[in-house]
Amino acid sequence: MNSTVPKRIHIIGSVGSGKTTLAKELSIMLEIPYYELDNVVWRRCNSGDKRRSEEERDEHLFRIIQSPSWIMEGVHNEDWVSNSFHQADLIIFLDTRYSLRTYRIIKRFFKQKLRLEKSNYRPTLAIFFKMFKWNRHFEEVGKVNFFSKYGMLHDKTAVITNNKGITELFEANNR
Repeated sequence: MNSTVPKRIHIIGSVGSGKTTLAKELSIMLEIPYYELDNVVWRRCNSGDKRRSEEERDEHLFRIIQSPSWIMEGVHNEDWVSNSFHQADLIIFLDTRYSLRTYRIIKRFFKQKLRLEKSNYRPTLAIFFKMFKWNRHFEEVGKVNFFSKYGMLHDKTAVITNNKGITELFEANNR
C-alpha cells in the first residue's frame, strides 16, 4: 500500500463488525462522504423502504464511485459491487471476532428498541434473528467469497481484526 491518504475507501465486513462506525469516523477525519451499500440497494421512504431495481441500484453505485472521493461500506461482495472494489484506493476488510459481532448485534438491537440508536430499518425480532444468520453466513461464505473474488487486490486490501489495526493502518499511511 502506498503512503498517500486514500480518497476512495471500501469497507467490508459482517453485521456488527464496525463498518458504519468506522466509515463515519473516517468520513469526519478525512472529510470524505461515506455511503452505505444498504442505501444503494434500498430507497429509504417515509412510507417504507423500496428496493431499487438492479438498473437503478447499479446507476446509483456508478454515480457514487465516479466521484473523486468516497467511503463505501457494506457486507455486499456480489458482482454488482465489483467496480467499487476495483476503483477503491484502499479496501478495509473488518475481520472482527465472531463473538464480538454477536455481542454488538444484541447491543444494537436493544439500543434501537429503546430509541437510543437510529436505524435505517424497523428493529423487529425477525430482523434481529436474521442478523445472527447473516453473521454466520458471512463467516462461512461471504469471507471466503471475498478473498476468492478479490484476492488479486491484496496490495490495496488491509485485513483489520481490532481497533489497534485501524490506528496502525492510518499511522502508516500518514508517514
